Parts: sequence; structure tokens; C-alpha cells
Amino acid sequence: MRKNTSGPRFKALLEAANISTTGFAKFWGTEAQNVHNWYTRGVPAYRMEEVSRLLSVNSEWLKTGEGHKESPRLHAPASNGDTFDAQSVRGVYTVIDPNDIDLVFFNEKPLTDTGKTHVIEDTDQSIRLLRAQLDQLEIKHSDAICARMIGNSMAERIEDGSIVAIDRGLTQVVDGEIYAIEHDGMLRIKYLHRMPGNGLRLRSHNSAEYPDEIFRAAQLDEQRIHILGWVFWWSTLSKRRPVVPFL
Repeated sequence: MRKNTSGPRFKALLEAANISTTGFAKFWGTEAQNVHNWYTRGVPAYRMEEVSRLLSVNSEWLKTGEGHKESPRLHAPASNGDTFDAQSVRGVYTVIDPNDIDLVFFNEKPLTDTGKTHVIEDTDQSIRLLRAQLDQLEIKHSDAICARMIGNSMAERIEDGSIVAIDRGLTQVVDGEIYAIEHDGMLRIKYLHRMPGNGLRLRSHNSAEYPDEIFRAAQLDEQRIHILGWVFWWSTLSKRRPVVPFL
């Protein structure tokens, strides 16, 4: 495994973009000291992809200094003749027809021999949403992903097994909105509220069974709590098929 030597490159990228340590930490929702530590220890592996995407560089180059610095430019032709530049929109998406967008699916998957999980793309699944719906909410098509609700903590608003759509472009917390987070490899869907000192409150719709969880800023980093994005759509199936009387 190649050693993570990303610290100096990460620092140089911020300096080139005229982004201060404090400014990046505020945007990321963490303490400036945590970001400062990355200058020497390197960007954490579980945040490498997102930091690379945010700074428009190749994650392998950021991690090891090898390969091309720039992110690969991927072009996906749409059926209506449009061509979309993945570099400019920070991702890859597929246009099925002029009215639909095919969103990539992310799932919580087990890590080999660790007993833990992580959230990664599932290439065997996708879901279509209306292009107009994303445009109405000013969501970049490449920022929209899907995942599945696990558990009943958000019942009866979002039932277990529902599919949710997530805007990765909105990670700043707006109190009372629903967000998808990755918590030490677990995919969780919660109402979020800001707390003093850059802390965070996680609230479940099913609050009778799942009390509020409050994390200080240091705990967010220690427990690898990372906001994936704002949940803007979900599908919920009925729990049972109704019985038709008098048959």
C-alpha cells in the first residue's frame, strides 16, 4: 500500500486557492486544528475522495504524488446531443432522455475481516428522477446520489427500506433539515441541528425509540462523522397490501 503523503500537497492547494486553514475548517464543519494536522499527517483516507473532488484534483495524485494532478475529464453524451463535462460539475451522471437523470446508488457495505462497514457506490443499482425536479431545487445533476434508508429511526416519515435522494452539494447544516451522514462507515439519515462550538445534534423522527445524539466538534472527527448531503426526496412503500373485503 502506497504511503499517504498528501499533507504538503493539500496545504499547497489551499494556498494556491487562497483558502485559509480557518476558512476550510469552517466550510468542512470542523476545528482549524484538525485541518492543520492534515498538513503533516495527510488527509484522512476516508475523506480523500471528497477533498480531491472539492479541490478538483486526482485523488491518487493527492495521496501519493503519482499520476496526473488533474481529475480525469469524463464526457457523457446525452441522448439529446448534449455533452456534459464531468470536471466542471464534479462528478459523472447519465442522461437517459431529456427529461430523466439516472442517479448513482450508494450502499453501506462490509469491510473485509473488520466487522465494520463503509459507504460506497453500488454499480449494480441506479434510480431515475425527473431532470426538472433537480433543476427546480437548483441541484447539480452530478451532485445527486441515491441510498437506502436502513432501520426505523425516521419512521413514520421515511420508512425502513425507502430510497432517498441526496444532494452532495449541500452539506452545510440548515437546522431541522434531513441529511445523510456517514458515521464511522455507517449510513445514517437524520434531522441535523447545529450546536455551539461547531457541535452537531442528530435527531430521529421516531424520537420515542431513538433519543437525540449530541456530538462536540472533536467527537465528529474522532468518530468519523461526515455529512454526505441534504436529503431532498424519498420513496416510501406501504408496509402491507390492503385486504379487499367481501371476496
